[in-house]
Amino acid sequence: MIVRLKPKLIVLNLLLSITVSAFCQVTLPKLISDGMVLQRDAEVKIWGWASKDEKITIHFMSSTYQTTADQGGEWEVILSDLKAGGPYEMTFDASNTITIKDILIGDVWVCSGQSNMGLSMGSLRDVYKDEIAHMDNLFIRQFFAFPGTNFKEQQKDFRFGRWQHADSNSVRGLTAVGYFFAMNLYDKYKIPIGLINSSMGGSSAEAWISEESIKEFPIYWEQLQRFKEDEYIEKINKQDDERVNNWNRILKQNDEGYKNPQHTWFHPALNASDWETMQVPGYWANTKLGNINGVVWFRKEIDVPTDMVEKPALLKLGRIVDCDSVFINGKFIGSIGSQYASRAYKISDDVLKEGKNTIVIRVINYIRKGGFVPGKEYELSTDDHKINLAGEWQYKLGTRAEPLEDRLFLGKVPSGLFNAGIAPVLNYRIKGVVWYQGESNTSRAYEHYDLFKLLIKDWRENWQQGDFPFLYVQLPNFVEVNVERTQYDWAIFRESQLKALALPKTGMAVTIDVGEFNDIHPVKKKPVGERLALAARKVAYGDIEVVYSGPIYKSMEVDGNKVILSFTNKGSGLISKNGRRLNWFEICGIDNVFFPAEAKIENDKIIVWSDKVSAPVAVRYAWANNPEGANLYNREGLPATPFRTSELY
Repeated sequence: MIVRLKPKLIVLNLLLSITVSAFCQVTLPKLISDGMVLQRDAEVKIWGWASKDEKITIHFMSSTYQTTADQGGEWEVILSDLKAGGPYEMTFDASNTITIKDILIGDVWVCSGQSNMGLSMGSLRDVYKDEIAHMDNLFIRQFFAFPGTNFKEQQKDFRFGRWQHADSNSVRGLTAVGYFFAMNLYDKYKIPIGLINSSMGGSSAEAWISEESIKEFPIYWEQLQRFKEDEYIEKINKQDDERVNNWNRILKQNDEGYKNPQHTWFHPALNASDWETMQVPGYWANTKLGNINGVVWFRKEIDVPTDMVEKPALLKLGRIVDCDSVFINGKFIGSIGSQYASRAYKISDDVLKEGKNTIVIRVINYIRKGGFVPGKEYELSTDDHKINLAGEWQYKLGTRAEPLEDRLFLGKVPSGLFNAGIAPVLNYRIKGVVWYQGESNTSRAYEHYDLFKLLIKDWRENWQQGDFPFLYVQLPNFVEVNVERTQYDWAIFRESQLKALALPKTGMAVTIDVGEFNDIHPVKKKPVGERLALAARKVAYGDIEVVYSGPIYKSMEVDGNKVILSFTNKGSGLISKNGRRLNWFEICGIDNVFFPAEAKIENDKIIVWSDKVSAPVAVRYAWANNPEGANLYNREGLPATPFRTSELY
């Protein structure tokens, strides 16, 4: 007899078949995969999933381990006494067989934070050409996971991720700070280094803290509860979509540069005699336009010599706030939609012509000041010729618009990144954490110390490894002229980071000398990684001889009209970098009015005074968002951290 199943039953049976098949198979988290690095000299957990009561046998390094999946299908084994080395293989035998290849044993570091941690070696090709050309180290590995967010529960695994070793194939996703950190440790100890890169650009510290811990900040805990409702997120996203789409639609509709299809403003033959002029780089807030938002078109004619014709070229346009579309001789070249991305457009060999060429840039600005960020490269080049594009450009308003506020960004919502980006790693044994985050929290600098202290405590409690080393980057010097800030946000934030050194097994890399006034993503990542490695040598590896930090303020005493400052971490002595006069010292009396101060080094102490302050009560150093040129160092070349002697002044 033939039994004919109804369509719904066929689908149900198929789903049951797929589910049973999946449950019967042993599966592993993405971290436990080819190329992984396991932590040496520690109890290492290997875990996964299977059908309930399934027996799993694991073969690794001449040892055999057996376990049985529990009623929920979860299983684990503990490996111990692993010594640095490899590569090895690990085999899992159950209803199916899995073999993990190319396993190393060494030290595992979690690299987390926001975009300055995520900034890749590939993004810095022009800066670190030699390092990238020689990058081929099988003993440095990175597991790259784009974490996403989860507001309802802690994830057991990453959605994506795989291990790669440091070579030209991984350069696009390899964290630059993490790479230089790992290279320095490998060069010193010759131990394999594994980096777990779980970071997200623009993320806030509270997003990386678990729900249980974030209860200490009720305002953040309450915010998280709202985001547990899918309808709430969908509602905000829908409103954002409508708001942004309407803004862009009206902008395009009203843009004078596009209104006449026969005479668009990017046409090379356009009569632009009525256009105004301004200096590029610069912001149109400083022109007759004032500080408006919307579309402004820019135009420049250049003479191209014969030797640049019929060759591929590169158009560098620094950074533009916020979005640009570029045309050369009427041909569309490209568009970039983020003010934080550098502009380097490749020009095909059929675009440039001998003699007059016209470059047109349509700039959309959403909020605050729009224009071309100063201090960046603006040029057109071939292999052997270069044309400087800085200077006078013509400009004309396409249309003005109301400011467009940012869309909802889930990377700032409390606990979402902990659940999706940290929870999947909690079973994985690590050596420690390297953290580079803070730019998104500077506007709330006064709460940061408590928030950061909570984050460190939270991670250590959840990993259940005790006080593992937690190394972090103190924010560099930065003043971005198109973002309004109070004068001392970043200085106060750095102070909160300095205070966190009171927590056990913490280390801080001071970067007050490697920032850029015009870029929240400074390119000098090598010294950041090197300084983190110095901190690791002290905090994680117990090197008592290493000078791992620049001078840190210790105490002060008043002697008449002078203040005498004492420091720790002096190394082999305090110096003024390049022998210049010490700068960025300020002094005040009881009236709390600070004056620039004279400062000199005597017997590895700093003497500070000013003729305008007869009875000093406090001193501060490098106390600004961007104390460019701050020059107190130790002889080992490490900069002093900014400080103030009292929070009352």
